[in-house]
Amino acid sequence: MKRRIGIFLLYFLLFAALAGLAASAGAWYWATQRAVPMGAERADYLVEPGSSPYGAARAMNEAGIAVDQRAFVALARLTKLDRQLKAGAYEAKKGDTPWQLLERMAQGDMTLTRLTLVEGWTYQQIRAALRASPDVKQTLDGVSDQELMQRLGSEQMRPEGLFYPDTYVFTPGTSDFDILRRAYHAQEQQLDKLWAERDPDLPLSSPYEALILASIVEKETGHGSDRARVAGVFVNRLRIKMPLQTDPTVIYGMGEAYEGRIRKRDLQTDTPWNTYTRGGLPPTPISSSGLASLHAALNPEEHKYLYFVSRGDGTSEFSETLLAHNRAVSKYILGRR
Repeated sequence: MKRRIGIFLLYFLLFAALAGLAASAGAWYWATQRAVPMGAERADYLVEPGSSPYGAARAMNEAGIAVDQRAFVALARLTKLDRQLKAGAYEAKKGDTPWQLLERMAQGDMTLTRLTLVEGWTYQQIRAALRASPDVKQTLDGVSDQELMQRLGSEQMRPEGLFYPDTYVFTPGTSDFDILRRAYHAQEQQLDKLWAERDPDLPLSSPYEALILASIVEKETGHGSDRARVAGVFVNRLRIKMPLQTDPTVIYGMGEAYEGRIRKRDLQTDTPWNTYTRGGLPPTPISSSGLASLHAALNPEEHKYLYFVSRGDGTSEFSETLLAHNRAVSKYILGRR
């Protein structure tokens, strides 16, 4: 009888061992060899800060990555990676195994996205681009311009022109404020560097005034070789206290009333940005300025030109006298020879 019991226990233990081995082999196969079912070739998902392995598995399932949540949690705990998961944006590819997904999150192998702030954009256009991006977390709705400037630590009251136009790479889920803060500091760095290297005889009293002039240059010409010459025209006018009389400032002051063209009455309607009715620089920039326009504003070409007019091909015709300018206007704008 005892012998039979002993044989039974031996068979039981052997069966249990084999079952354990089979279970281990099955778990190993599931974790490292079996691809997680996916409905698409690639899927992006976001692991929120403080997420547990269960929360990460749930985020994957919501994104169409059909990982077994309980098994994934067990895998994370057995491998002791459950406390190493890093918050961020991840990409799953068809053919990925649960182990590959887990390891990627433990290593913080995140995906990145990008957003381009275009030279010449206004602050409102920048905010619209941030709102339109599905990868940007919206936190500034209802935040006033003044409050934003305070949060940035800026002395300025208005945000126009204070954000450097560039392509910003970031993790999806980054807030709109964090991207603006990066662009703000990038603008500060560029402006501080160029201000230190400026022409010392410029009629500009501060880096902010340089930023205002650069924004006008940015809007007045897209032709690289003309930027420094255009800046020189405005510098010459500032030196002799001649009104800048630049249409982009008038357009900016019109705001939503601008419908695509400027009429004579628009030039005569006074706003803080109308450089036909007011002397000197306007009170703020009128757009974001690229590096080329910043450099041109702080290192303008030295010449005697006081006027310029578009030739219609992106370049400008420059004149020293009003008579010569009127001839250029007649030729290039009115179509007379």
